[in-house]
Amino acid sequence: VQLVESGGGLVQAGGSLRLSCAASGILFGLYTMGWYRQAPGKQRELVARIDNIERVDYAHSAKGRFTISRDDAKNTMYLQMNSVNPEDTALYFCDANSLRMNRDFWGQGTQVTVSS
Repeated sequence: VQLVESGGGLVQAGGSLRLSCAASGILFGLYTMGWYRQAPGKQRELVARIDNIERVDYAHSAKGRFTISRDDAKNTMYLQMNSVNPEDTALYFCDANSLRMNRDFWGQGTQVTVSS
């Protein structure tokens, strides 16, 4: 199983980024996919998640600015990040979770750095 994040980088406050998570080795359409982030010295926190029928859930900090989506034909999940601010600086992780199959997989993360 592989989850590979991409799209991170350095962006100015107010700018946009689009993160991608490409999955392989799993039946992608059966999994709830999520984006989490971890800033230095802080715990990992949920940013957004989307289940296999595309119901979405956002952290309060992400609502109205970020949009999560998935393309099951491409086994890929996305996070469109708009109006970013320095508090969004973190390592962003992709998660694939299936409670039904008792499976949970994580990617290695992609760094997002927002300059003020």
